[in-house]
Amino acid sequence: MKKEYRIAVVGATGAVGTKMIQMLELSSLPIASVKLLASKRSAGKKLLFKNKEQIVEELVPESFENIDIALFSAGGGISKKFAPEAVKRGAVVVDNTSAFRMDKDVPLVVPEVNEAALKNHNGIIANPNCSTIQMMVALEPLRQAFGLKRVLVSTYQAVSGAGASAIQELKKQLQDMLDGLPKEELTAEILPCGGDKKHYPLAFNALPQIDVFSDQGYTYEEWKMVNETKKIMNDDSLSVSATCVRIPVLSGHSESVYVELGKDNLTVDEIKATLKDAPGLVLQDSPEEQLYPQALNSVGKKETFVGRIRQDLDVTNGFHMWVVSDNLLKGAAWNSVQIAESLHKMGLVKVN
Repeated sequence: MKKEYRIAVVGATGAVGTKMIQMLELSSLPIASVKLLASKRSAGKKLLFKNKEQIVEELVPESFENIDIALFSAGGGISKKFAPEAVKRGAVVVDNTSAFRMDKDVPLVVPEVNEAALKNHNGIIANPNCSTIQMMVALEPLRQAFGLKRVLVSTYQAVSGAGASAIQELKKQLQDMLDGLPKEELTAEILPCGGDKKHYPLAFNALPQIDVFSDQGYTYEEWKMVNETKKIMNDDSLSVSATCVRIPVLSGHSESVYVELGKDNLTVDEIKATLKDAPGLVLQDSPEEQLYPQALNSVGKKETFVGRIRQDLDVTNGFHMWVVSDNLLKGAAWNSVQIAESLHKMGLVKVN
């Protein structure tokens, strides 16, 4: 008898949750049913799955009875409270929040990079930070081929990473400025970080702060990229540093990535050849044709795009590249569904 899974989506009405539903529709995963879960406030809403109307249910511990795989994207607090409840009832959890990412007993997985780590799961698998995921897809082929010594990344992150309310705030600010409202009178209540003391407009601006500030002047977002990269690549000796910036783009994160490889005397052509056929990666690099990845063109696509590959002018083993991906898809929903597909392929889900 063919194995089919009963799947729950937690946070089904949110920006990532709705994308998870779309990705499940396109997935190769054999699905018996999908249960859509959200807060009491959102319960009763109707969403479509494969053209069939589904009623969103209120999330309670009993929601996970007879569920095989639970995809979470409803905030870290919700994951910490309900993921163990799902596991207790026999489900495997794929969590899209930061709740479990650095837990030593929880695999942090990008399927193109460290799929084998799934074998060690104890019921919960963590989906990495959106900006980390796309960088891992681009760097792993180089690490495998040449070794990796150092990573410096500056991100240009879309406002959709901050949620639907941040998108609406940006749109209003843009319109207000186009209508002639002075910048001093713009309303800013969310960015750069809802939990911080001050808020600034993003319209026609760039904010070098994502999440609150932490140790040594780095934000939590920057520390996530540092620590998650080392965990995913299983290399604490790797030198990683990040600067994370929010820009007024709706969707699609962009990154300027500098790497120092473990082999000297490489050429740009060798780097391109290594990346050209890498899983989940699309090479877009033709300066003479002005061909390079763009955030706008990444929206709605599962792949990660890489281009602008150049050798550093002073460091012989140093290379620069431009990495772009849809932060709501590969950076969140699609990577989560890919993990579920890998669990199925590897026989790591017990059907309830």
